[in-house]
Amino acid sequence: MKISTKGRYGLTIMMALAKKAGEGPVSLKSIAKENDLSEHYLEQLIAPLRNAMLVKSVRGAYGGYMLSKEAKDITAGDIIRVLEGPISPVEVMDNEEPAKRDLWIKIRDAVKNVLDETTLDDLANFESDGEQEYYMFYI
Repeated sequence: MKISTKGRYGLTIMMALAKKAGEGPVSLKSIAKENDLSEHYLEQLIAPLRNAMLVKSVRGAYGGYMLSKEAKDITAGDIIRVLEGPISPVEVMDNEEPAKRDLWIKIRDAVKNVLDETTLDDLANFESDGEQEYYMFYI
């Protein structure tokens, strides 16, 4: 499964809202500007998030969007499913070899577990320990 810009930018919107929780509504214009993204594209993504009741809109001069629940109660899986659909790297066929079918199911379950165990609060408050490994390739 490849996460498209819908899922990636949707996470960006939701992380921005989580970081500013308690400060009032946040405009999509400010999120777009801070992340160098298209405001028009973010407007298209916010509608399904609002329909799924993950965000709520506030009208008016100082309006914008806010999380409808606490960030700890929203998972990355919730957001990805709304914007990308079901989480599955491949469609598992009944007539597929049992070994391959089992592999696809294990991959699907591993991805689902990571997304469902990672909360929006985890993402918004992530701090790197600076010990990430980077690979150097020489040709």
